[in-house]
Amino acid sequence: MQSKQYFSLEPARFKLDGGAMFGIIPKPLWNKVHPADELNRIELALRLVLIKDATGTSKRNILIDTGIGDYHGQKWDERFGVVGKPSPLELALEEAGLKPEDITDLIISHLHFDHVGGIGKMVDGKIEPVLKKATVHLHKKHYEYSHHPTDRDAGSFQIEYFEPVIKWYQEHNQVHFVDGMEGEIFPGMKFKCSMGHTPYLLHAYDDKIIYMADLIPTSNHVHIPWVMGYDISPGVTTEDKKVFLDFIEKKGLTMIFEHDPLFYGSTVIKNVRGEFTCGQKLNYTDKTAYSIL
Repeated sequence: MQSKQYFSLEPARFKLDGGAMFGIIPKPLWNKVHPADELNRIELALRLVLIKDATGTSKRNILIDTGIGDYHGQKWDERFGVVGKPSPLELALEEAGLKPEDITDLIISHLHFDHVGGIGKMVDGKIEPVLKKATVHLHKKHYEYSHHPTDRDAGSFQIEYFEPVIKWYQEHNQVHFVDGMEGEIFPGMKFKCSMGHTPYLLHAYDDKIIYMADLIPTSNHVHIPWVMGYDISPGVTTEDKKVFLDFIEKKGLTMIFEHDPLFYGSTVIKNVRGEFTCGQKLNYTDKTAYSIL
């Protein structure tokens, strides 16, 4: 049996405007590879990574991000085309053979609603943590930024939902704030930050995988100019992507795409023109939870 097992979890899917997802790229180009619906929305995965790690003296079950949650209401779900069942994170973990209390570590890439929404659930009108035994690993400066974002990106931070849960973890001494642009989260897991999408977007990586979050949300975003309109500093994102793709190629890592509905990951290669592109794309399956790598 492998000392580490990697799983892709998809507690739900949702939709966002295709033009916003591809920024300045003309629709005739992006629509060929990621077709839009009648409302110009494209389907997106909400892909999490689960790592069952038995390499150390203590067993870890590591989860990266949490999905969108199930408590926003019908009108909100219709606006974003959310497709999922009640208690989506619990169901996804169950398919991977785990219960919420089995998760020892939760790594949060950033605090946008589609990445941290699943951290809590509504119980008698109050939001409570789903993963009560986990230590939450979160970037300190990003957490601070989430409380004072610009007017342009304030709507992405639903502080009324995530803040009570983060406070609960703090009261139980279960928050580990990391700092700086790169470093160690815990033994065997490191991080690098990008700054273009949102300040201090945290990318967790080990010797096999790196979680791309919203720096490269789908396999189509590997192309350097294909940057989301949601990014707070799109020009910075292009520079971030060059640095990360060079790092990933040299390390031989597999990128995990949080939002790609067809491919859960890919290697990185350079084409004949010296441009970064996807190497072997790794196919999505129709299961909520499935083993990868």
